[in-house]
Amino acid sequence: MAMDVLRDAKALERAGRSIIHLELGEPGVAAPRRVREAAAESLRDGSIGYGEALGDAPLRARIARHYGERYGVDVTPDRVIVTTGSSGGFLLAFLAAFDPGARIAVTAPGYPAYANILSALGLEPVLLDVGEETRFAPTAAMLEAAHRARKLHGALFMSPANPTGAMIARDELARICAFCDEAEIILVSDEIYHGLEYEMRAETALRFSQRALVINSFSKYYAMTGWRLGWLVAPAELMRPLERLQQSLAICAPTLSQRAALAAFDAGDELEANRAAYARNRALLLDRLPKLGLDNFAPPDGAFYIYADISRFTDDSIGFCRRMLHEAGVATTPGLDFDPRRGAKTLRLSYAGPEADVREGVARLEAWLRR
Repeated sequence: MAMDVLRDAKALERAGRSIIHLELGEPGVAAPRRVREAAAESLRDGSIGYGEALGDAPLRARIARHYGERYGVDVTPDRVIVTTGSSGGFLLAFLAAFDPGARIAVTAPGYPAYANILSALGLEPVLLDVGEETRFAPTAAMLEAAHRARKLHGALFMSPANPTGAMIARDELARICAFCDEAEIILVSDEIYHGLEYEMRAETALRFSQRALVINSFSKYYAMTGWRLGWLVAPAELMRPLERLQQSLAICAPTLSQRAALAAFDAGDELEANRAAYARNRALLLDRLPKLGLDNFAPPDGAFYIYADISRFTDDSIGFCRRMLHEAGVATTPGLDFDPRRGAKTLRLSYAGPEADVREGVARLEAWLRR
């Protein structure tokens, strides 16, 4: 639905309307300068052919090194596969790890593409409702209860999460990993928003489990959405199946993007400046939204989202967001995109854009809500 909102917003802009975009989870900045320079150098070199299915060796080695530098976790390059964004990583992981009919636990609210991809592959998404009682994060006890009710084959969790921004606490993540290992549930940990944390540090599932499949991307923290590049860290026994799937489905991740991404790990100053800008936008929304009556939202620990309860205004989030777009010129995403059972009373706002846009968006919302 976020993409549908974007389509409608773009149509209004083409008609001459001024629209503030708070709907998309996309950094409002360009890829780091070092990345763009590395890409330009590769283009001047002119040799942009097929690469290895598992990814370019220098990039795989640098990703592996990243786990030691950031988390103090030892990962060897032979466990890393470079993918066409995190989306490509999910396809490879699901196909390699699960047989048709497997039941995979996912959270609601949660990233809608999870259930869509699982269903398209003949897998069954099992929705675990998370809310205020667990700070909108899954727990080991919740997972265990679902498994006892009917056997689970996998679990797919994101921390920090989309749409809520909520994070799984370190100790709880350890318990989840331990239960999954004990119950032979394959855990897929989506860590795409790592690096975008504000009050506590995100932890990788690889600290607690060597059986977990960990997916990350250059899209969010590294601001490289359109470069379509991510990675997957997997157990050794899955690497050959993953390689064969990659050979068949994509041949390789984009060569130009891989060469450029190698420079992203040396762009820390620019990337941290971006994170500081998101933090300012976050602080602005945390201050202003409660004054507009949007005072009940998930804990925005990380990422760049506010997932707000709008039940005092409506029980139709789709219609509410449509009216907001057409009447106030502010694009947001209805909660039904993320939670088919309870999302009619919620919406997601993204604060990944420029600070001036976020300020203007809040001003327009205030005027619209107080009409």
